[in-house]
Amino acid sequence: MRPHPLKPHARSTSPDRAMTPAGEERHVAMRLDDAWLRFQTRRAIRRGRMETVIPYTGYGSTSWVRVLARVVLSDPRDAVPGSDEGRLKPLQDGMRGWRNFTSAPVAHAVVHVTIGDTVHDVEADRGGVVDARIPVNLAAGWHNITLQTGGSRAAEAPVRIVEDGTEFGVVSDIDDTVMVTALPRPFLAAWNTFVLDEHARTPTPGMAVLYERIVRTVPSAPVLYLSTGAWNVAPTLSRFLSRNLYPAGPKLLTDWGPTRDRWFRSGQEHKRLSLERLAEEFPEMKWLLVGDDGQHDEAIYAEFARRHPENVRAIAIRQLSVSEAVLAGGRSKTGVQPTPGIPWIYAPDGAGMSARLEEMGIIEHTVRTADVPEEGDIAGESD
Repeated sequence: MRPHPLKPHARSTSPDRAMTPAGEERHVAMRLDDAWLRFQTRRAIRRGRMETVIPYTGYGSTSWVRVLARVVLSDPRDAVPGSDEGRLKPLQDGMRGWRNFTSAPVAHAVVHVTIGDTVHDVEADRGGVVDARIPVNLAAGWHNITLQTGGSRAAEAPVRIVEDGTEFGVVSDIDDTVMVTALPRPFLAAWNTFVLDEHARTPTPGMAVLYERIVRTVPSAPVLYLSTGAWNVAPTLSRFLSRNLYPAGPKLLTDWGPTRDRWFRSGQEHKRLSLERLAEEFPEMKWLLVGDDGQHDEAIYAEFARRHPENVRAIAIRQLSVSEAVLAGGRSKTGVQPTPGIPWIYAPDGAGMSARLEEMGIIEHTVRTADVPEEGDIAGESD
């Protein structure tokens, strides 16, 4: 039994697959996508699939939390036998991307989110993605919350609660920043989606050590990973980050679904909106923005720095090698944009960035040992 009555449910705040208002003409892509989702759902139901919540790492302050998850219809055989959390085999043991990608999402599913002794109802978007902000009263640090929908088993999601007064954090790109993809950008999305094996990815030299030095210098600093990748790659990204000793942190991913006027969502727009949201959520925070010079990160970060100079501590750009730049479609043509008072750092790897950040005082020359959790060390981590 629930200790408190259910709160009125809230809709997902994800912009990528938001509902189309009544009477508004939909793009042909949305009509086709709706037809595909209906086909997926009917087929999944006929095959005995069950509603399952795939939890992702959330974050928040001591007064609110952002809950991230996805609801799909999955094969009951994918549930781990005897697991109270009802985690899926693809999340625990690995699964090829095509199966995760083709799992039917449960549009507008109502998910019961238990935080402490209180249960909140939130509603997924049309793509089954839950992205909801819930008021809470939690201490700073890592917590587990429970998510459940319909007849599904309960699933636990870790959330990072940022300490009040924290003034420094890290926002990091993923592809070609913390991992070397060495793939042409047109094929990158397909690779990330259909080859879900963390062993097939190579960590960028020195970047994990750089991030570890940062969080050991400032233990309260949150690390968020911002990518244009689809939500179905989150389990593999988590395993990759954990295996290569990157600090645990939420991944801000997106959805492949069409919008009201586009065949596919804009990855650049996703990054811009995510940064704007962080500026609103943490108005006192100064972010170290880390990306690469292969196309768009420089322009996106520069635009954000001009709009919110009070929220940017520095911008660190990894310089791609000649071969990586060719595969990425060339280097950004924008160069360093005018951002008065905000330093830019360029280096080919984490060691070069670390030296520059040490000169700036962001990283201490000698840092004390700190109990910094890794992705796989957080109880209930399954994103």
